[in-house]
Amino acid sequence: MRKRKSVGMRRPSQAGFTLIEMMIATVVLSIGVLGLAATLADGLAYMDMSKYDYIAQQKASEAVESIFSARDMGEATWASICNVGSGTGCIFLTGAKQLCDPGPDGIVGTADDNCAGLPDAILLPGPDGKFSDAVRVPLSNFTRTITITSINANLAQIQVVVTYSSGRWTGRTYTLTTNISNFS
Repeated sequence: MRKRKSVGMRRPSQAGFTLIEMMIATVVLSIGVLGLAATLADGLAYMDMSKYDYIAQQKASEAVESIFSARDMGEATWASICNVGSGTGCIFLTGAKQLCDPGPDGIVGTADDNCAGLPDAILLPGPDGKFSDAVRVPLSNFTRTITITSINANLAQIQVVVTYSSGRWTGRTYTLTTNISNFS
């Protein structure tokens, strides 16, 4: 007599993943995706900040070029190219100052700068890509410090520090240091 196997007594082995394995895989994958999202967000923030880095670099260069031009054009004498309080007749203000339009002398960082109105700004093209309807972007989050140190009678060091904040980064600085001589 042959024994008959009853159906359903033995389960065939099932291939695949269990629910716990799927949950663990989902958690691991979620952590990876969140890490990538955070990296992307940081990258976008750094990219947005790079325009402020560029503006800071240009505003520091503008100050140095202004000083050199003032010396070369005779707008400022060699004796006046120093910080107020470090000698007589010095024209450059000390400490961090808001970026302003240069005053009548055309030299940035001096007492006659036009800070009464709006802060210094950059103009960006309007919605049509032209400057006929330019958008004014104020630089109220920027300050500039110009420090002039005498090295000898005919040589001085100019250090321009532009400090700004952008989003979650506060107190970022760009420093430009150069020398200026009494001779053009």
